[in-house]
Amino acid sequence: MNEIRDFSILELENFLEGINEKKFRAKQIFKWIHTGITDFDEMTDLSKNLRQRLKTYFYIENMSIETKAASKDGTVKYLLKLLDGNLIECVLMRYEYGNSICLSTQAGCSMGCSFCASTIGGKVRNLTAGEMLGQILTIMKDQNIKINNIVLMGTGEPLDNFENVIKFLNIVNDPNGINIGMRHITLSTCGLVPEIKRLAELKLQITLAISLHAPNDDIRKNIMPVAKKYGLDELLDACRYYTEMTNRRITFEYALMQGINDSVENAYELARRLDGILCHVNLIPINPIMEREYEKPNKFRIEQFKDVLTSSGINATIRRELGSDIDAACGQLRRRHM
Repeated sequence: MNEIRDFSILELENFLEGINEKKFRAKQIFKWIHTGITDFDEMTDLSKNLRQRLKTYFYIENMSIETKAASKDGTVKYLLKLLDGNLIECVLMRYEYGNSICLSTQAGCSMGCSFCASTIGGKVRNLTAGEMLGQILTIMKDQNIKINNIVLMGTGEPLDNFENVIKFLNIVNDPNGINIGMRHITLSTCGLVPEIKRLAELKLQITLAISLHAPNDDIRKNIMPVAKKYGLDELLDACRYYTEMTNRRITFEYALMQGINDSVENAYELARRLDGILCHVNLIPINPIMEREYEKPNKFRIEQFKDVLTSSGINATIRRELGSDIDAACGQLRRRHM
C-alpha cells in the first residue's frame, strides 16, 4: 500500500484516472489529507465506493506520538514513532509572529558534526515527503493550532535527501493544502556544495541557512567532517551563487563553543570571510550534550563576538534559547529515549 501523504495533486489525478475515477476528486482528497484526518471515511464529500477503493490502495497515518516534553517557554518537543519503528524528533516553537515547527528530514544523520547529538549512531534512512508532512499534521492535530513557519533543521541533512525534500516543499506550498509560503520556510544544510547549486537553480523563495560554525577550514574540519570534502572557499562561492540566482539573503548559523571558535580573532576572520555576501549571522550559544564536552561561552564573550561582526558591517543576532529545559537540542530526546 502507498502512503497518501506522499502524493501531490497531479500524482493523485494520474492515479484516479488510472482506476477510472474522475480526476477532479484529487483536489478534494488532497484538501482532506491536509486537514490532518486519519480515516478515509471522514472524506464525506466522496462517495462511499471511492472511499472504499482508496482504502485498498492507501493508508493515511504514518506516525504516532511516542512522547513529548513541554518547556516553560512554550516550546514542545515531540518524539515520533514511524511505522517501521524508527524514531524522529520535531519541535514546536511559539513566537509572537506565529507557530514554527522544526522538522526532521532523516532518521539519524551521517554528517558526523561533533557538536550534534543527532549524528551519534549515523543515518538510518531518509524520510519521505509524506513523513515530513506527517510531522506537521501530527503536531497541528495534537495542539489544535495552525503552523505558520517551517524550519528544516531537525535530525538529518536536508540536502542529503534532496528529491524528497523538494517534493515536500512543493506539497506544503500548494494552496489546496497547508499552503505555507516559501518565504516562511527555512532549510538548513551543513554545506553540500553541489546540492546548494542545484537548489539555487530551482529559484525557490525559501531561506537557506548554512551551518558554518567556523571562520576557517582548520577549525571547521575538526568539528564538521563535511569540511574535508568542501572547503570554506568552495562553500562560500556556492553561497554567492545562491544569492545571485535567488536574490535571497543567506543565514549563516554559527554555534559558539568556548575555546573552539569564539575568540575575537575568530570573529574578525569570520567578518572578512563573509564580506560582500548577502547574509545574516545567527549566533547560537552551544547546547551542551551528554556525549560531548563542548561548553557555551559566557554572555560577555557572546556579545563581544556579535559586536565585532556588526561593527564590521555584518548583520548578526544572538538566537533566543528555547527549550533548554527539555533537551530541545537536535537529537537529544531521541538519544535519551534509545
